[in-house]
Amino acid sequence: MRIAFITAGAAGMFCGSCLRDNALVGALNRLGHDALLIPTYTPIRTDDEDLSQKRVFFGGINVYLQQKSRLFRHTPWLADRLLDFPRLLRWVSRFAARTPYSVLGDLTVSMLKGGDGFQRKEVAKLVDYLKTEVKPEYVLLTNALLSGIVPSLADALNVPIFVTLQGDDVFLDALPVADRRACCELIARNLERCAGTIATSRFYADHMRSYLGLSGAPTHVITPGINLKGHGGETEYRTEPPFRIGYFARIAPEKGFHNLVDAYLRYRALPGAPAAKLCASGWLGENHRNYFDEQLAKLRVAGYAADFEYVESKDHAAKVRFLRSLDILSVPTDFLEPKGLYILEAWANGVPVVQPAHGSFPELIEATGGGKLVPPNDLDALARGWKELLADPAKRKELGERGRHAVQESYTAERMAEATAQWLAAHPQTPQRPQTPAV
Repeated sequence: MRIAFITAGAAGMFCGSCLRDNALVGALNRLGHDALLIPTYTPIRTDDEDLSQKRVFFGGINVYLQQKSRLFRHTPWLADRLLDFPRLLRWVSRFAARTPYSVLGDLTVSMLKGGDGFQRKEVAKLVDYLKTEVKPEYVLLTNALLSGIVPSLADALNVPIFVTLQGDDVFLDALPVADRRACCELIARNLERCAGTIATSRFYADHMRSYLGLSGAPTHVITPGINLKGHGGETEYRTEPPFRIGYFARIAPEKGFHNLVDAYLRYRALPGAPAAKLCASGWLGENHRNYFDEQLAKLRVAGYAADFEYVESKDHAAKVRFLRSLDILSVPTDFLEPKGLYILEAWANGVPVVQPAHGSFPELIEATGGGKLVPPNDLDALARGWKELLADPAKRKELGERGRHAVQESYTAERMAEATAQWLAAHPQTPQRPQTPAV
């Protein structure tokens, strides 16, 4: 089957959705399908081979200028292509990444209006490309924030369109209340033109259906998978301190890096806690540099600065080296994680995890036995969970090996692709029922 997968660049950041989408398209192609990964906003960034097309649609510069100026809503398409040059978009994204979500309400509402918004010219470009050049049998969108294009695609292509739910609420929560309400209403209306929605966990399917007020057919769950290339090998489970408590995720408040630091301070105060270093890696953008420095200041004041290590992971090999250096992984998020790719990557290298019991974490850990759950928002419980595992090497090994086996059996990119292909095949091409256009 020929599949157009429309993904979204994250302004130069490593992004879990980009990593998942890239792995899925690669695995679909290895299974013999013809899948194209089409980027929007900016080029994607991944630590594996980038499989996305070179042309970027809804280029961030054009989207912004068309929002702000009537002139740019009527410029020739050829002139617009100059502003969609990938190298230029990568350069501009260094500054765009610093823009807080809270000021993007008007632009997001306009984008979700699709052909009725200020970016209608960008909608027409993508529709034309898919209709005349790609000619897909199925279209998949990486998130509901792109759903403004769904009505136009449904009218022009007459093929099943699916929207993935895998993190939209983080962005929507940051918008002003009126803008968030308008966005949710527009998303729900746009999704009526889809053949279905796909979520990365049962928790997130239920959460987003309630969040967006969705009705109709249930959301199908396809759990994420990772490309195992480069992961694995013989794991040496340390039996003597100092141990390494690790964090691998974007350094950001929603990912809970501050919770990690605060829990470490509590851990150091626990009687009999084995000596342990705190080790972190993951994308650190300039917009969160001050936040990162504030957390390091806590460690300095407590006298533990020498026990903290930040490791850059610029590529896949560096990420694997970091993960394999850990004794446990813990990413105590504030937000409700829909995927948890870093959990799968830790398990692929035999590293057990300690996670708060919210979001997709309970599903993953209960299904695999690869870690320990602690009550959400309880940093003392998190610290005690670390102590329990670090003091019991046999238990750590047991959990790590359970996680490794589960990933190899059930959480690979190939398994994710097989499940996706089966779901698409169950929805043969049928006309999309016209709906009342958005106001």
